[in-house]
Amino acid sequence: MLAIRLPEALEKRLDALAKATGRTKSYYAREAIEEHLDDLEDIYIAEKALEDIRAGRAEVIDSEEMWKRLGLED
Repeated sequence: MLAIRLPEALEKRLDALAKATGRTKSYYAREAIEEHLDDLEDIYIAEKALEDIRAGRAEVIDSEEMWKRLGLED
């Protein structure tokens, strides 16, 4: 179970949408989370990778080397 506090303006918008559509506020909160969770996870992974690159903890290769390692060079 998840309980969240929303700013009053956002709560009013969510309430109005729920009433207008006959859905629950929980339904729309769940939909919003599902819609954006993939993006948030991708952002976290990208930020972590960039941090690792900047700290020298990750190997960076150019595209020629990538194709070579994949066995796809010409």
